[in-house]
Amino acid sequence: MLFSSISFLYYFLAAVLLIYFIVPFKAKNLVLLIASLFFYFYGEPIYTLLMLATTLSSYIHGLLIDHFRGTKWAKVFVWTSVASSLAALGFFKYSDFFISNVNNLFGGSIPLLELALPIGISFYTFQTLSYTIDVYRGEAKVQKSFVRLATYVALFPQLIAGPIVRYTTVEEDLSSRTHSFENFSCGATRFVLGLAKKVLIADRLGDLIASFHASDEKSVVFYWIYAFAVFLQLYFDFSGYSDMAIGLGRIFGFRFLENFNYPIVSKSIAEFWRRWHMSLGSWFRDYVYIPLGGNRVSKWRWLFNTLVVWMLTGFWHGADWTFILWGLYFAVFLVLEKFVLNKFFAKIPRVFSHIYVVLVILISFVLFSANGMAGAIADIGGMFGAGNLPFWTRETGYYLAGYAVLLVAACIGATPLLKTAVLKLKEKSRIANNVINVLEPIVVVALLLVITSYFVGGSFSAFLYFRF
Repeated sequence: MLFSSISFLYYFLAAVLLIYFIVPFKAKNLVLLIASLFFYFYGEPIYTLLMLATTLSSYIHGLLIDHFRGTKWAKVFVWTSVASSLAALGFFKYSDFFISNVNNLFGGSIPLLELALPIGISFYTFQTLSYTIDVYRGEAKVQKSFVRLATYVALFPQLIAGPIVRYTTVEEDLSSRTHSFENFSCGATRFVLGLAKKVLIADRLGDLIASFHASDEKSVVFYWIYAFAVFLQLYFDFSGYSDMAIGLGRIFGFRFLENFNYPIVSKSIAEFWRRWHMSLGSWFRDYVYIPLGGNRVSKWRWLFNTLVVWMLTGFWHGADWTFILWGLYFAVFLVLEKFVLNKFFAKIPRVFSHIYVVLVILISFVLFSANGMAGAIADIGGMFGAGNLPFWTRETGYYLAGYAVLLVAACIGATPLLKTAVLKLKEKSRIANNVINVLEPIVVVALLLVITSYFVGGSFSAFLYFRF
């Protein structure tokens, strides 16, 4: 079931909200758990059992780790928890990748399993891992209620495409949380704005990308338009989903951490990754990078740690060499920045560091979205005129004119410009503050009506990160 659909917005969500706010607090987690299981079962009937099995495994491992705390058995159980969770993720997500590479390397003919990827498995696996590891570290109390732990894992607002919510973030909310009109209003506004990002911007950019792929008259400029469209679509699609998840969480009394912070304004790749998919970056930092030694090691060991973390970051996104290369691509620039580029950019105008970041990002997401290695080489080559590609064609002008307003609006929307302007107006003028407060719910309702019209016309698509 998609957030961006009539069935979710006007049937499922409406019913869940009605029941949730009628029942007493002690029943609210159970209502959310049942609703979340139905939500997942609606799209993944069989794999609902896999999610429950993963949750049960983490629940039992948490109890065992807590019971044997301070003994060698606690370490044994945290490792069996990690191994079982990663084994399930590896089997369902990466089996065919490894089989294909073994066949290619040794000329074998092992048949592919061709398993359907369970939606959200990359997200809920990392959440269950963070739970058992944090219990072992003593950073989280063991959860003795299976309903509460299952509610945390299955919570439908963030179940299938993140952000990766750690147990410690919602530990207290699971047993005691506040509901208020303010939380409901802020959450609903955030949800609608995220939905608008997805439906009105990301999906429309998807139309431009589809037109690019269908075109027989590509040009260098068209490839660069495509690169901008790919990055902006990914940003608005994924940050839009994160906004919706955060908004829904707020409605139900949960405070999820932010997942995006205007990454396009970054002055370095290191800063970009502090602003992009923040929950994933912090997860790899705390559960992989720091345990490997972080940066408090020798130069060569730091280099090894960096390459491992970014190879795994790429591989987490998908079972293809393009994703691994994508992760290592960022690792190379992070190494260059640490030893060379930061010193260079400190001596020149800041605008050049912004241009550098945008160029690196655009190329990276063309690689990220490519159809295999051959497609990546062709797409990136096209950006630089490979194969005697023309610089400009009439069709390029047609699509540029048709999507110019959307591209400009998306570029502005990807920066904090509008948010900053609104906040400054509210601070400087009491009248402006009152007008904005009156207009805000009107704008939100208007957006919801426009979005609904797209739903009625069948103009909506799945979130891009469902694939991961």
